Amino acid sequence: MIPYGKQDISQQDIDSVVDVLKSDFLTQGPKVPAFEQAVASHVGAKHALAVNSATSALHIACLALGLAEGGWLWTTPITFVASANCGLYCGAKVDFVDIDPKTYNLCPKELEAKLVQAERKGTLPKVLVAVHLCGQPCDMQAIRKLSKKYGFKVIEDASHAVGGKYKSEFIGNCRFSDITIFSFHPVKIITTAEGGLALTNNDSLAEKMNLYRSHGVTREIEKMTHEPDGPWYYQQVELGYNYRMTELQAALGLSQMLRLDKFVAKRHVLAKRYDKLLDKLPITLPWQHEDSYSGLHLYVIRLQLDKLNKSHLEVFEQLRDNGIGVNVHYIPVHTQPYYKHMGFKQGDFPNAEQYYSEAISLPMFPKMTEQQQDKVVEVLTKVLTQ
Repeated sequence: MIPYGKQDISQQDIDSVVDVLKSDFLTQGPKVPAFEQAVASHVGAKHALAVNSATSALHIACLALGLAEGGWLWTTPITFVASANCGLYCGAKVDFVDIDPKTYNLCPKELEAKLVQAERKGTLPKVLVAVHLCGQPCDMQAIRKLSKKYGFKVIEDASHAVGGKYKSEFIGNCRFSDITIFSFHPVKIITTAEGGLALTNNDSLAEKMNLYRSHGVTREIEKMTHEPDGPWYYQQVELGYNYRMTELQAALGLSQMLRLDKFVAKRHVLAKRYDKLLDKLPITLPWQHEDSYSGLHLYVIRLQLDKLNKSHLEVFEQLRDNGIGVNVHYIPVHTQPYYKHMGFKQGDFPNAEQYYSEAISLPMFPKMTEQQQDKVVEVLTKVLTQ
C-alpha cells in the first residue's frame, strides 16, 4: 500500500534521539529551547513555545487570548476537529465560516457577511482560527483587516503549512495573526513523532502560554505573590496543564529542521508532476493562489462526479483495493454527531459539504519515488475511465 503520507527519518535523526537517551535530560533540558529557537529564527517570529501536540498548542493559544465561557470561536468546517474543539475546552461556543470553493480555506467574503450579522446580534467572535488547509495559507491580509474592524483575535492553524510562505514570507511570522500553530505529527511536513508549537510576537501572550503548558507553575520571583521560601520554591499562579514537549521530541525536531526546505521543495516537485500527469482526467486539480507558496502537506483532487459513472465511495474503495492509500481531508466538523447535538445540520455550509462529497487526498511524501507516483496515476486513471 502506498500511504497518503509518511515520515522521513534519517540516520542523523536517529543519532540525535539516541544522544538524548544517553544524556542527563529526557525532559526539561536544553533541546526544547534549542528547537524553539530554531523554528522561531527560521520563520521570523519572536517567541516559540513547544508542546506535546498541536491540539495542546491551540488550547493554550485560546486561553492566552482570553477565550472563556460566553465567548465565541469561529473556524472553518473543513479541518480536523481540534481546530474547533479548542474553543469548547475553554467553555466557549463554536461556529463555522464556509470555505472558498477554489482554495478550500475559510472564505473572507463569507466571513465578512457573517460578521455583519453577528455584530447586529451581539455574537461577534472572540477568536478566529484560520486553517491553512493542505498547506496553502488563507487570505490572511483580508482576515487581519476584518479582525481590526470587528475586534477579534486571530490564530493561524498552520499545522499543514510548516515551511510554506505567504506573500514571500514564511508562515509563522505572525505578521497577520496573534498566534500561529504548527503540528509535527508523523504525516506532517517535519515530525517530532508527536508535538506542536505556538508562535507569537507578543511578550504577554508568550508568558501566558508558557504558564499554561506547564501546570501554571513559575519559579520567576517577579511573578510570585511573596518572596520564595528557598531555592526549591515555586508557585502555581494559573490553572495550567502538562503539555510539555520532551527532549527526545525536540532533538528529532531539531534534526528534521535541517531538511525542512528540502522536504517542501520535494513536495512541490511531486505536485507539479501530478498536475501534468492528471490534467486530462475528470477531476479538479488543486489551485494555488499567487500569494501562496504552499507547504503542500496534502494533494487533494476533487472528482467531477457528473462525468463519472462511479460514486465518491466507489472510487475511494477501488483505489484502496489496488494498493493506493488515499484518504479524505476532512469530514466537515459541523456534521459530526457531537456538533449536530449543538444544533448544526446538513446544509449549513454548502461549499464545505460539496467539497467533502468530491475530495480525495492522493499519496504525497518526500521519499515518494516517481515509480510510486506513476503507480498512483496508473490506478487512478484506470478507476476513473473504466
